[in-house]
Amino acid sequence: MWKIKRSGFADEIDPDLTKQIQVLKKCSINYVEMRGVNGKGLVEHSLAEAKEVKKQLHGEGIRLSAIGSPIGKIKITDEFEPHMELYKHTVELAHEMETPLIRMFSFFMPEGEDYTPFRGKVMERLGRFVDYAKENQVVLLHENEKDIYGDKADRCLELMKEFYGEHFKAVFDFANFVQCRQDTLDAYEMLKPYIAYIHVKDALWADGSVVPAGYGDGNVEKILGMLKKSGYEGFLSLEPHLADFTGFHALEKQGAEKKKLSGEEAFILAHKALTEILSKTGI
Repeated sequence: MWKIKRSGFADEIDPDLTKQIQVLKKCSINYVEMRGVNGKGLVEHSLAEAKEVKKQLHGEGIRLSAIGSPIGKIKITDEFEPHMELYKHTVELAHEMETPLIRMFSFFMPEGEDYTPFRGKVMERLGRFVDYAKENQVVLLHENEKDIYGDKADRCLELMKEFYGEHFKAVFDFANFVQCRQDTLDAYEMLKPYIAYIHVKDALWADGSVVPAGYGDGNVEKILGMLKKSGYEGFLSLEPHLADFTGFHALEKQGAEKKKLSGEEAFILAHKALTEILSKTGI
């Protein structure tokens, strides 16, 4: 049995924490990658508010796998100091929520422009994040998001070569790479020494639309198999993005009509797809 831990973005289920917990427990998931809760981003909560959220989670046997923060998800041309203050608050929240892991990004690039001239500013700002992470004993998990500096594998590798260590590691997101026209097998080979966290969602090469794991072009099954062989024992975090999934009818044996999925339906569908991959492949 593969010793991985399942988590997910429960704010896609519902804004309300009680509903999030209900569905997580229905899926037998004991962790949450907390991005939003009770109608606002976790990073917008005070420490006192976060303490109450933690109390409710722990009372149900659920803990945070990571803070799904928006740190680094601003334009590289935006003012940085207010964002640095938000980052410091996020670190305080990580301590309060009893997780060392903070998901983050490497800044949106100006549309249609070459990324190269912005490399120095990206590295300087990330360097400040990493230094603060070291001082405060947290781990930054860089996600390969579309249109940020570290969107494709080669630039993710640049960041890892510059900052990788106990306090800066890589998230591998299948769908995001597909949406950037990046082959995921190539990306995995380039980044495998640095991967510490997995986001489970898939996408179609043709139009970038998000689909359940295994139904797209992200090579989810192959890469999960390689991760198991490599000894990976971290989190597999569901990020469904399926509320507008129009292919739902094709997954139903009875050929259900197309419909907009509820948050709960989308999350359960994403979990089912992952479970099927893990069970049919023996991983």
